[in-house]
Amino acid sequence: MLLKCVLGVVAVLIIALLSKSKSFFIAGLIPLFPTFALIAHFIIGTERGTQDLRTTALFGLWSLIPYAVYLLVVYWLSVRLSLASTLVMATIAWAIVAAILLVTWSRLYSPGA
Repeated sequence: MLLKCVLGVVAVLIIALLSKSKSFFIAGLIPLFPTFALIAHFIIGTERGTQDLRTTALFGLWSLIPYAVYLLVVYWLSVRLSLASTLVMATIAWAIVAAILLVTWSRLYSPGA
């Protein structure tokens, strides 16, 4: 648990430092480092096996869609609304698309499907 906290602090510090540099845009790449995916994939790969690891990786690919929607909404609304409103709307959009993904995935890839 302590390692996760340290990784989070390091990520935030890197983002803060990069946001003040001339390469500020790289700060958008840092949250995409697969810290938690590595942990999840290790646990699933050792406890559940290769097929479940493949399923998790495939779901991870599909989970990029809600994140892409979030980024598109931020991009589109950032010149139309305040920062707070933009981020709230983008988060709501992410939640809606993530919910649709979860419902769709559970219907298509559930064990009984």
